[in-house]
Amino acid sequence: MRCAALIVGLGLLALIWFGPLLDAWRASFSAHMLAHMGVVAFAAPMIAIGLPDRFKPGASMPVALPIVASLIELIVVWSWHAPAMRAAAEASLVVTVAEQASFLLAGVLLWTTSFAAPHERRHAATGALALLMTSIHMTLLGALLALSPRPLYGLGDVSCFGVVLSGGQDQQLGGVVMLLVGAVVYLAGGLLLAGRLLNSVETAKHPTSITIAET
Repeated sequence: MRCAALIVGLGLLALIWFGPLLDAWRASFSAHMLAHMGVVAFAAPMIAIGLPDRFKPGASMPVALPIVASLIELIVVWSWHAPAMRAAAEASLVVTVAEQASFLLAGVLLWTTSFAAPHERRHAATGALALLMTSIHMTLLGALLALSPRPLYGLGDVSCFGVVLSGGQDQQLGGVVMLLVGAVVYLAGGLLLAGRLLNSVETAKHPTSITIAET
């Protein structure tokens, strides 16, 4: 299971980083957002699942670490979507590498810390909170980009998947991608941990009935 998850995660990274999203379509903001969401919402959790235990934090980690990881993710994501930083990433391959590497590291850190001890109540609670916080800030940024009255990242037409888009349309599509992918995936992860937390609470409240049912 772990080996398969790691292979899938690395395969996704290869498709994203060496495909047209960051090459032929690098001027497109919606292509950038597809690459960004592919890294943090799909490749990062797969890699987090596949990492050997020695590279993962365990139940002995500080309880607040997932919250710190969520704040790091917020800073990384919002910083790279400032117009000046976006322009720098479009213009320079070196800056693009730094951008994508920071997305991957922040994503893997958040997923590994949030799910480090999902059956331990305190860690499940802080992990769920961290993922829900991330879903909220992804939703906010996606909405701001999709609803902005003017394009923030250029006025010229761009091409993505063979479709020509104006600067405003390209930005709106990118915002929708963040809303549909980033917000939903992190929300699902947070709800999964919240469900495990509720199950552990119910188990603690009714240990006798569960023992009888098992026998």
